[in-house]
Amino acid sequence: MSREVLTDGLVRLGLTLTAPQVDQLMAYLALLQKWNRVYNLTAVRDPGEMLTHHLLDSLAAVIPLRRQAAGRALRLLDVGSGGGLPGVVIAITCPELDVSCVDTVGKKSAFIQQAAATLKLPHLHGVHARVETLRADEGAGFDVIASRAFASLVDFTAWSRAALNPGGVWMAMKGKDPVDEIAALPEDVAVFHVEPLSVPGLDAERCIVWLKPLAR
Repeated sequence: MSREVLTDGLVRLGLTLTAPQVDQLMAYLALLQKWNRVYNLTAVRDPGEMLTHHLLDSLAAVIPLRRQAAGRALRLLDVGSGGGLPGVVIAITCPELDVSCVDTVGKKSAFIQQAAATLKLPHLHGVHARVETLRADEGAGFDVIASRAFASLVDFTAWSRAALNPGGVWMAMKGKDPVDEIAALPEDVAVFHVEPLSVPGLDAERCIVWLKPLAR
């Protein structure tokens, strides 16, 4: 049943994946459910809700991300990744990207490493650190820095700015259009697009706020 819901959701999203990628998404969902019993990776515990609230919600960002990446082999950082949402989903659906998931909780980073090994995703990495400690000038910067329900736009961009490569962008997954958060941004952070998302099976507003730094 879950696989049927997933494949139906992919059709409604207009997202074409290979059969092995669908297999990986289902295996990831099973792994998340298994580890969640012990490691409390997400407050959502019902498998059906996990599929809509987590998997399909993350999948809704894939086509906009592909459009932004334009086929380039970019490095992406998922900040406050928790159980790997959207980072693991992006690693499965966008194998051309190198994806790192950073979290301050060691067991969550360990789960990402386990997911990478189990799902055979060599381009997926779990990083146990505070995002503020990551630096682009050490040759380890990122072209896209993503977050999903992580923090305010002000905090998200401030904490991760040093990890952003020149020409890089932020991808903040939000609920409804965060007008107040956008208004609070400093002058050297620009919003260049607010992209509405429609998540199959989820009756709630979703959007991506795309941002970039301006020269100081």
